[in-house]
Amino acid sequence: METQSQINTMEIANLLYKYCEFIDSGDLVSASLLFRHAKLKLITSNELQDYKAMLALLQQAIVIYSNGTPRTKHVLSNPIIHIDEEKGTASSQSYYTVFQATESIPLQVIATGRYFDKFEYIEGHWRFSYRESQSDMLGNISGHIRLDEVLSKQLNTQN
Repeated sequence: METQSQINTMEIANLLYKYCEFIDSGDLVSASLLFRHAKLKLITSNELQDYKAMLALLQQAIVIYSNGTPRTKHVLSNPIIHIDEEKGTASSQSYYTVFQATESIPLQVIATGRYFDKFEYIEGHWRFSYRESQSDMLGNISGHIRLDEVLSKQLNTQN
């Protein structure tokens, strides 16, 4: 029989995995809705943002192919989850590795980094309350990210 701690850990891990699944399937709306109660530290702003800003960034920056996906596989690994059941809060840090293959780009790792997340337990379920993403290494992201869109938005927020 599973303990409540094990159930909580699995529910939080599933939130982490769902984000990868939604992005890889091209469902950018569902990916952003996971964060509808969260504050997000996005590359395009020095201020914390909401899920609507995240969705706008995803829709502007991610290349979606004719099959409706970005032709990526986001692999989340090494999740370290800390839960304070008494307070109804949790945090995690994890690694991500992004693979991509397109008609013109052979299968390869295009990015690695880390997620720093916080969660809250509300009405019997865990949900994201904060996310920060840090990129550690970048490969050829030209088939995945419209870098000019991201950079121009970032420059506009710094002026």
